[in-house]
Amino acid sequence: MTQISSLFVTRLYHAALSEQGKPIDAAELEASCYSIAEDDEAGQEWCEENGYPGYTSYASLTDLGWRFPIFKDLVKVLNKHVKAFAEDLEFDLDDKKLKLEDIWINILPEGGTHSSHIHPHSVISGTTYVAMPDGASALKLEDPRSAMMMAAPARRKDARDELKTFIYATPAVGDVLLWESWLRHEVPMNMSEEDRISVSFNYSWG
Repeated sequence: MTQISSLFVTRLYHAALSEQGKPIDAAELEASCYSIAEDDEAGQEWCEENGYPGYTSYASLTDLGWRFPIFKDLVKVLNKHVKAFAEDLEFDLDDKKLKLEDIWINILPEGGTHSSHIHPHSVISGTTYVAMPDGASALKLEDPRSAMMMAAPARRKDARDELKTFIYATPAVGDVLLWESWLRHEVPMNMSEEDRISVSFNYSWG
């Protein structure tokens, strides 16, 4: 009897923040992101020097969880989501927890993009979504085997999600997406006239 199995699965976790604890006020979180961006001169300078559209605190702030109480609350909720995802992935953590390594704000204006990349030295990466106006770009995830499929034909447009070369995940405000940090991803161009705001993070082990 013919048997076809799916091997070496790539998992994507998608949930509402509220599923794992105290609800996070999106309006308060958005206001906090703008307030930090306005005060973060080092971050503004880094974005300008590196041609980064909009604003990110990635290269300038390491204490986001302590700047506003709402970020501290957010980290507590994210810890629970990451723990749930690690259980799904069946990681043997050897009694060591996954710990937040860094967390940062992204404010992407109209026309802004974030090119394809991975997050080295981390185990789980993710993003929670603060503002997603109509036309804001989804998260584009790439099949990690793409470089090894040089002669493969394109997939049919109606191919099953697990067979597609790229997946576009479209979260809503208050959602969180998690994936293993080696998974290449990007943010296509923001086609909205309004800012796309998110908070991204990495978790490490050991």
